[in-house]
Amino acid sequence: MDKITKIINNVTDENQKDVDWTEVWSSKYPILTKYQKEVDIESYAKRIRQMLDELQDNYDYSQEDAMLVLKDILAHEYLDNIKK
Repeated sequence: MDKITKIINNVTDENQKDVDWTEVWSSKYPILTKYQKEVDIESYAKRIRQMLDELQDNYDYSQEDAMLVLKDILAHEYLDNIKK
């Protein structure tokens, strides 16, 4: 875990912009290379944008903070439901 934490702490906003995270993660999760052709992305994006906007408006979060909170909620929801 220390290795992962060290790597994360060494990723800056500047060098992160140069990383294609979909490509990086797709080697472990191949669905990331094909879902764009299968999923109605616009429909999901619209609903996600609404949730992000609500977080920003209701809690005065920045765009980045709203995204991080929503991402964390999604991760917890996923983890809570795979245990069932």
